[in-house]
Amino acid sequence: MDARTESPPLLPALQFDPALLLRAQDVRVAFFDVDGVLTDGGLYFSENGETLKRFNTLDGHGIKLLQQAGITPAVITGRDSPALRLRLKALGVAHARFGTEDKRPAAEAILAELGLAWPQAAAMGDDWPDLAVLRRAAFACAPAQAHAEVRAVAHHVTAAAAGAGAAREFCDLLLIASGRYASLLAAHAA
Repeated sequence: MDARTESPPLLPALQFDPALLLRAQDVRVAFFDVDGVLTDGGLYFSENGETLKRFNTLDGHGIKLLQQAGITPAVITGRDSPALRLRLKALGVAHARFGTEDKRPAAEAILAELGLAWPQAAAMGDDWPDLAVLRRAAFACAPAQAHAEVRAVAHHVTAAAAGAGAAREFCDLLLIASGRYASLLAAHAA
């Protein structure tokens, strides 16, 4: 390639508070709620009663990047639907618990399966059922529109709204904290 047409290296544009990055640097599993985190929180029902969900591709790519960086994404949700299961399968999310309001035992079971502990966990949630997991995780995150009690315990509240890039912001922060963000970015920009 001619040196005149070679692109300069792409430097990361994102920056987060160093204290947040330090808190998240040992994270090896990221727990996600679904409604109000991976979706906008709205529930859409067809005339046959089927639940429809809208997912954001930025969030999905963030989850795939976590996997590439060695951080396991896990989903714990109070609801269940074929649309959700299809989306998680497409993203390669192998650890999921559906239809559970008591999320702490579900998270602890996933931690045990992975041989990890709470100091290696991050979590993103938006409402009271997520509080027990958020309070135990080493790094807790909430989308901008999360309930006030959830925002109060979160270490980071996203600028982006749920279902519109909030989960990607969480993923990006974890990737930067892990030291893998720049290399993943460079690989995509090559």
